[in-house]
Amino acid sequence: MNKKILILFLGLLIGTTVSAQKSDLQQRAETAIENAKPIEARYTYIRAFEDYVGKGKMKQGVECGVKATALYYRENLYKEAFELLRRIEQSVNASQLDAAEKSALYYMTTKERYTMYSKLHKSASAKEQLNFMETHAQKSNDESVKNDLLYNKAIYYYTLGQTQQGNVVFKQMADKLTASKEYDKVDEVYKTLIASGRRSGSASMVAQSYSSYMAWKDSTNALKTADQINALKKQIADNEVSIAEKDSSLTTRQVIIVGLGILAAALAAVLVAGAIVLLRFILLTRKQKKSIHTLKENNALKAKFISNISAQLEPTLLKMDANLPGVKALLDFSSHIQTLSELENSTDEGVETEETQMPPFCESLMKQIEGDIKKGVALKVEAPRMNARINKEYVSHILLHLLKNAAEYTPAEGKVTLEFKKRSAHTFQFLVSNTGEPIAEELREEVFQAFREVKDLTTGDGLGLPICRQMALKMKGELEIDPEFTKGTRFTLTLHDA
Repeated sequence: MNKKILILFLGLLIGTTVSAQKSDLQQRAETAIENAKPIEARYTYIRAFEDYVGKGKMKQGVECGVKATALYYRENLYKEAFELLRRIEQSVNASQLDAAEKSALYYMTTKERYTMYSKLHKSASAKEQLNFMETHAQKSNDESVKNDLLYNKAIYYYTLGQTQQGNVVFKQMADKLTASKEYDKVDEVYKTLIASGRRSGSASMVAQSYSSYMAWKDSTNALKTADQINALKKQIADNEVSIAEKDSSLTTRQVIIVGLGILAAALAAVLVAGAIVLLRFILLTRKQKKSIHTLKENNALKAKFISNISAQLEPTLLKMDANLPGVKALLDFSSHIQTLSELENSTDEGVETEETQMPPFCESLMKQIEGDIKKGVALKVEAPRMNARINKEYVSHILLHLLKNAAEYTPAEGKVTLEFKKRSAHTFQFLVSNTGEPIAEELREEVFQAFREVKDLTTGDGLGLPICRQMALKMKGELEIDPEFTKGTRFTLTLHDA
């Protein structure tokens, strides 16, 4: 009975110690997050930060402060978020920690600032913070911080389309973790990178990440099998040493020989199992590659089939009265189908670009919709005096389509804006925005999908935006709806000046 009471007492003591690792304020903040109360959680995290700092627990304090910062900018309160980061860094600077410990905490605040600048699309500022993160990581002498830096650098380069630099950094990180046999961490990092590429709509990033992931998987399975074999060999070697050191009697030798036989059988079983697993994985990988290849071929054939039908219908339609709404709609639909098919089948082909002055280019596009706007609608162009290399045919088509849509859906006394912005040395954006009702969140990807619904062709065939996105992809760019814009709708066309 006394023994049971002692065990119960120790269990309670251990539970109390684990619970005491987090303050009451921090636990309350985490509970508020779980209950979907972000404002309460933010306020409580700030109090937890102040409480920890007052007690000299700087790391826990900075962690809570950083979580409060994230809750600020999640609601677009960037000014408050930056101010809180300054308070956190002032507290770190005034602490009694050594230089390495301070650098590790500065890395956390700088990483949060880097995240905010990335969300604000301020590439130059984000790059500056990334450089500061590298300085803090080196001074911290903390391998986990250095690994986190490599991951963020890889994401940064892939996001900018700088695949080669991203591959170098990411391989460096994967090699470090693989060398220390932290295979699960590498696996998780690859999956996170692939998911990040899917969220950002970067097909090249997803393809590159998946290819690297498959290659790493192949090599890791071989390493794991080798580790198992080496472990068993070591165990056999240890047993042999044990045999030499112990009694050499016949009975002892026989027992050990039997043990070695069992270990040898286990080694053979592991080798066979490893070979089977490796063979199954190779076959599965080949099957997946074959499925992807077949899917691509089927899509190409489908696109060609649809295009051929459209081309065969066109001569008959041309013999009919083009002034009839139905005939005109069918002719337009036929033309759009052929355009979309041609774009899909030539995505990998390059496009020609030319040096273009942005102000007159943007102004000329805006003038073309002056007759389409409603009463009192203001048209605004914001383009700095600079040049950019673009494919004028595709860019003009995309922007004019977006501007015409904006003119159609902007109510009286509203505003339509066309902006050109330089995001980095080789990246720039065109932004088309208008006031009025925003596009519902659940429809933001559907509007770029062709043939998603059956509709009256005289009211439009719904292929305008799919064609625009396909043109953007052919220019190695992206066309998407800005989810951060809440005063109406804003489309962003991101291009790269290689």
